[in-house]
Amino acid sequence: MESIYVTRPFLPPLEEFTEHLKQLWQTGIFTHNGPLLQQFEKELQDYLNIEHVVCVSNGTIAIQLAIKALELAGEIITTPFTFIATADAIMWEKCTPVFVDIDPETLNILPEQVEKNITAKTVGILGVHVFGNPCDIRQIDSIARQNNLKVIYDGAHAIGVMVEGKTVFSYGDISTVSFHATKLLQTFEGGAVITTNGSLAQKLRRLRFFGYEGRTITDVGFNGKMTEVSAAMGLVNLKYLDDVISRRKVLYEKYLSQLSACPRISFQKIDSQKFNYSNFPVIFETEQDLLRTKECLNKSNIFPRRYFYPSLNTLDFFPLKRSAPNSERIAKTILCIPLYDSMDEESVERVAQIIVDANEM
Repeated sequence: MESIYVTRPFLPPLEEFTEHLKQLWQTGIFTHNGPLLQQFEKELQDYLNIEHVVCVSNGTIAIQLAIKALELAGEIITTPFTFIATADAIMWEKCTPVFVDIDPETLNILPEQVEKNITAKTVGILGVHVFGNPCDIRQIDSIARQNNLKVIYDGAHAIGVMVEGKTVFSYGDISTVSFHATKLLQTFEGGAVITTNGSLAQKLRRLRFFGYEGRTITDVGFNGKMTEVSAAMGLVNLKYLDDVISRRKVLYEKYLSQLSACPRISFQKIDSQKFNYSNFPVIFETEQDLLRTKECLNKSNIFPRRYFYPSLNTLDFFPLKRSAPNSERIAKTILCIPLYDSMDEESVERVAQIIVDANEM
């Protein structure tokens, strides 16, 4: 029986990708703001209806670039329920992550906890749109304005998500996104930094290329460039993004219909006008329920993942120790089950039935 993994990259027709690669052989330009990258950024801007998209080598570099461009030095309030890269980026930029608790339904950072933990050392807020589910943007932006703080949104999973008729990347000072192979829009490896501020976008472009403005070095930058090969994959895949999201929606809703009657599990509460169905997380009553279910799935060659585990505030190498009971509980009881556009509906039914059977009382 074929194995079913938690995700599988979307792959476009090979000939469409190789058609773009011919241009590389013709131009000899493989990286550093080449023509394919410029085209990809332009088409992303058109797709998102936003002015400034700066593509970079990966989603972690995107967060580091955002922190560096905003010149943050101090404490950054963020969520412990996220992939480790969010907090790693803060640490690499010599700032201190301050973890505050999450809403147990949306799984996003709680604005009231953000406000409660602001001190004289606080310089910014880094919210995460968890599994593409938008943070409470209005509340966070309001808190930031009142306290003169910068806001970065980690939207690694949030491509295609809309809030109040606009891309979720329209909010905050800077948003970031990942184009890793597991994401809905994949460029093998890659990411982007997105802003509505033109001068900030210009600075981001300098910083991703060692601080160069033309032939003059004006900033302390680093190497964050996206290659032409990655841009080529992005250009092809962008054409299929809406179809990918539509297909995932069908599978997501089938999961819901199959699993909603199971009394021992619950689901993330979605707060979006247009969602992208990037993951299907299942929340169990206990960690024992999760482990039992995971074992049953594994025995049938089905391999879900524990995203995000553990809660980052429990890791010893972060300097500030804070309790986050909601995050700690959710991290122990949440499991992302397989969801990808090429998955067939029979496989969804099989996964769902195993989960139901494993949680019958």
